[in-house]
Amino acid sequence: MSAVSKHNSLYHYKWGNDCDGWVLVDTNALSVKQERMPAQTSEALHYHEKAQQFFFILKGIATFEVENESYTVYTQQGFHIEAGKKHRIINNTAEDIEFILSSQPSTNKDRFNCV
Repeated sequence: MSAVSKHNSLYHYKWGNDCDGWVLVDTNALSVKQERMPAQTSEALHYHEKAQQFFFILKGIATFEVENESYTVYTQQGFHIEAGKKHRIINNTAEDIEFILSSQPSTNKDRFNCV
């Protein structure tokens, strides 16, 4: 066992429009990632059949779209999304946002994009 951070994560990946992700925990039962979204970027609307998710904002202001409703979440606040809910995270600001994303169970093979 050892402490983990984005600097010694299991692996780094790119997603969306120049967004970064670092995998901190990766098991079938639990996934924990740290992610960064540049200014004016957004994720595709999607849902997970099995996984619930919890986002904790480390830096910046995030906007969440969930089932056609909009929610603003500030630094040091968290946001829970239940399985089956159509959602996406958006950075409408001029600054990067960073957040921790916990998924239970893992979203591996459990992400479905909305058309």
